[in-house]
Amino acid sequence: MLFRRLFLLPLLGGFLLLAAEPAADELREQAISAWRGAKKEEAVGLISKAIEASPKDSRLFHVRAQMRMMLRDGKGALNDLDEAVRLDPEVATLRQERAALLFKAGKVDAACADFDKANELAPALVPQNWQRGIALYYAGRHADGRKQFEIHKTSNPEDVENAAWHYLCVAKTDGVEAARKLLIEVSRDSRVPMAEIQRLFAGKGTEEQVFAAAKAGEPAPPELKEREFYAHLYVGLFHDAAGEAAKAKEHILKAASLAVPGNYMGDVARVHAVLLQLPKTESSPKQP
Repeated sequence: MLFRRLFLLPLLGGFLLLAAEPAADELREQAISAWRGAKKEEAVGLISKAIEASPKDSRLFHVRAQMRMMLRDGKGALNDLDEAVRLDPEVATLRQERAALLFKAGKVDAACADFDKANELAPALVPQNWQRGIALYYAGRHADGRKQFEIHKTSNPEDVENAAWHYLCVAKTDGVEAARKLLIEVSRDSRVPMAEIQRLFAGKGTEEQVFAAAKAGEPAPPELKEREFYAHLYVGLFHDAAGEAAKAKEHILKAASLAVPGNYMGDVARVHAVLLQLPKTESSPKQP
């Protein structure tokens, strides 16, 4: 997906200019300086002291949550966002970021609730919120997911991934043939192997062509790994839509093994892989 969530450094520049407690404000500035100086642990310690000085300031919890996200401490970040939302439940950014973490933790229904609330609180977010569409797909809310991807098309019309997820939602409600007929047209997504993935979903290409495109041109190992990740992910999802469980599982598990930490679509593959391992009676995955 082409829309990315906000991260720490762009946010910190003016996020807490109005901190209530001078001591907390000074500690926050010190934490920012330490973070920018690559003193990550010191930065977390300083922002934690700021929270002690001003424990009702949701913005401080938000900053620490973003630091912890960057440090791959998903559990700690989620705890901080829980507290930030408790203090300020009507802030869309907090809901959106917590939703993403809840989804990565396999708490799909809770993630959908936060994504829904974020859309409600910030209507301008709605066209961008493809993460919500993916969560809706895994929550079984396929009609709602279809609508979200149709709206996302208005802000990002040349995204093969958006077209693929729209196809997947339609396939779950109306079948593969209907999904193919309604496939969103995309002609200018230059990422490899997105053009071949689009043709596969359109019924005009093969999975062999997808994998051949991923390997074409002798890409460097990191690029090849990324290409193969997307190839396996969308080939797996394509088979899943067709009800071909064994093939879907093979490719989804491969995609999960290729996923790079910090990549949201990698988290999607890992969540799907966990779902594949659950007994059929279970509806929500445990934390990957």
